[in-house]
Amino acid sequence: MIEKKWLVIVPGILAVISITFVVTLFLVKILWAWTIPDLFPGAVQQGLITKEISWLAAFKIAIFIGVLSGLFKCKGQKEE
Repeated sequence: MIEKKWLVIVPGILAVISITFVVTLFLVKILWAWTIPDLFPGAVQQGLITKEISWLAAFKIAIFIGVLSGLFKCKGQKEE
């Protein structure tokens, strides 16, 4: 029989993971819309770079950043 504490802990953990996921995607979208048009105004005007990105593109960028940060953490660790 499942203990009652697990009936509270598991949904709580899932809620925290879901909220973190949505906030991360939202931050990627906002930071893109805030920085890219200022960094590359000519490219945005010509249509070479989009001014805003979709949720799927934000997800892909978040995965890319996560993989890169994981690689750099692995290389930065020293074996003792």
